[in-house]
Amino acid sequence: MKNAIIFGAGNIGRGFIGQLFHESGYALTLVDVDQPLLDDLNTHKSYTIRLVDNASEGRVVIGPLRALHSNDRTAVIESVRQASLGATAVGARVLPYIAPLVAAGMQQRLQEGIEEPLNLIVCENLKNAAAVFRGQIYEHLDAAGQAYADRCLGLVDTVIGRMVPPPTPEMRTADPGLILVEPYKELPVDRSGFLGEIPQVAAMEPCENFPAYTARKLYIHNCGHACLAYLGYLQGYEYGYEALADPGIFENVRRALDEAKTGIVDYYGVEDAWLEAHIRDLLRRFSNRALGDTIFRLGRDPVRKLAPSDRLVGPARLAEQAGLEPGALALGIAAAYRFAPTEDPIALELQQRIKIEDMPAVLESTSLIKASEPLGRRILQIWEAL
Repeated sequence: MKNAIIFGAGNIGRGFIGQLFHESGYALTLVDVDQPLLDDLNTHKSYTIRLVDNASEGRVVIGPLRALHSNDRTAVIESVRQASLGATAVGARVLPYIAPLVAAGMQQRLQEGIEEPLNLIVCENLKNAAAVFRGQIYEHLDAAGQAYADRCLGLVDTVIGRMVPPPTPEMRTADPGLILVEPYKELPVDRSGFLGEIPQVAAMEPCENFPAYTARKLYIHNCGHACLAYLGYLQGYEYGYEALADPGIFENVRRALDEAKTGIVDYYGVEDAWLEAHIRDLLRRFSNRALGDTIFRLGRDPVRKLAPSDRLVGPARLAEQAGLEPGALALGIAAAYRFAPTEDPIALELQQRIKIEDMPAVLESTSLIKASEPLGRRILQIWEAL
């Protein structure tokens, strides 16, 4: 079988990329630091994915595979040398720690004269993740190694749309390898990131206008989740599907997505019908009770989600550029500034800043929205009303 290496055996690595590579005929090597999980994977040489929605449930067994601890440097480097495809799904903060391993594996391939490109799909929530990761890898390569990587290491940006909630402690105890996911299966990737022949991977869609797919994920999918979370929190709901069943919240989320859609169509030149179909499908997927996605998980860390180019302010600015007054998005932003669950220290710190500095100052410093501009005035009015 062909060999594929996946850095990160968590929600996305195991719950999505592992399935796609398995269905495409690859033997998997998973690299992680979770020793109990690694032990379970190596014992069974496989793991199980449960595909759940409100109407059905299915199971897929993923294997054969082997699992390596990232500290097992020799084995990981050898796996990079052997691989013909790979992915990272470790979290942006962990990329610098796996970069030396990828660099050493590429050095080994250079020494052995391997000219077949290795393409790694970079599944990280980070803008220009592939370029960032390439820079981190090149820090560990000499000039010859960098020249080799230029022609033999493809780093490919993607956006992940599948919803994969973290396993509960009870699930981990019963079956450490089991992972619960929705059936949705689509992997848009940046065609320009590949070197050599693009591999045939199940559900993978190499895209030309990749920035539009990035905008769709952040400004439609993530935006919808954020609005759902913050409006749902104010109404006391625990789960996203409960909030979506509230007619008032549903209407506001739908309006926010319409505003975001208008901005994306205007800025990226894509078809309205393409985004409309995606929105309709998302709202159906958001109602998936079997996933048990919580308001807390969807809304935590509001400071990051209120950044100027992130999932709420970003689409509001695009909507403004398209000539709209983004009232529903303003409501989502105002609600985010009222999000204060006791288990989220970042949210509590934001509330403390508002008390000390006042809301207009925090709105400008966090979201780059001035109190004097139309969007700022609207957000502040809603925030006061909330």
